[in-house]
Amino acid sequence: MQALIRREIVLPNLPSASGVEIVGEVAYVIGDDAPFLYQLNAATLAAGARTTLFETAHFSTGRIPKDVKQDLECLTALTVPGGETGLLVLGSGATAAREQGFWVPLQPEGMAGTVYPLSLSGLYTALRQQLPNGITLNLEAAAATPTELLLFQRTVGVGTGNLLFRLPLGATWAYLQHQTTQLPTVTRQLFELPVVEGKPAGFSGAVCQNGRLLVTASVEDTIDAVQDGAVLGSFVGELALLPPGKRRVLPLELAPLRWPDGRAFRSKVEGVAVYREMGPRQLELLLVTDDDAGGSTAVVVELSL
Repeated sequence: MQALIRREIVLPNLPSASGVEIVGEVAYVIGDDAPFLYQLNAATLAAGARTTLFETAHFSTGRIPKDVKQDLECLTALTVPGGETGLLVLGSGATAAREQGFWVPLQPEGMAGTVYPLSLSGLYTALRQQLPNGITLNLEAAAATPTELLLFQRTVGVGTGNLLFRLPLGATWAYLQHQTTQLPTVTRQLFELPVVEGKPAGFSGAVCQNGRLLVTASVEDTIDAVQDGAVLGSFVGELALLPPGKRRVLPLELAPLRWPDGRAFRSKVEGVAVYREMGPRQLELLLVTDDDAGGSTAVVVELSL
């Protein structure tokens, strides 16, 4: 498996990119300390419109402070029961302020429509019950199949704390829409990710397309779910979904991101989307990065599986 970077583009006026999704000709991007859903031209990455997800008085410096931000980390496109297609945006759940989400239906021309807030407190309480003792909930990525919502837990500093939560899409949507008070059944799978300089990687992005689930992971020198650390490397690869109920720790092989000359890519990847399939096992991907200082880039990667 090989992941080569073809180009990297700075995304001005888009702080702390944390998720990306391509729908048609639009690349949608969220930032973990921004109140907007950003829209870029998928081909050129030129900035387009932006949609306000929530109102805040804390964005005057261009970044919402860490102690009050909603920490929007998870972004996925999906079609909900009833046929409506839109974008699901979720906070990380690492603090009480980060238990907020949003549903943004997409209009036929690709424009984001009305924003509907979602309370995630009940759902996140159920997820915390699935965590090992002493681990803080810290969701970093989401993806969706036609029947499941997939949520990825990133546990920094712990080699076996990276969980995939699998939730039935219909039951989860009914709960979030207050159509039922019954929490969805949650199953989990635990993964062991690559290690760099003695520090394990943690999940950072995910996308499911044409039956293929792709994930990214990054390595930070920190043991705190809230505080940042030096970035030691990033990875990308494919994750095969096992039948529910397989609870053993699964080693996951991922490709380190590298420049064509072999140098390791030392930026923190936060999201992944698929540009196109170049062959049966060759993909062109769009990744977004966050430098933890308010800067963001888009990275075009050629992945050979």
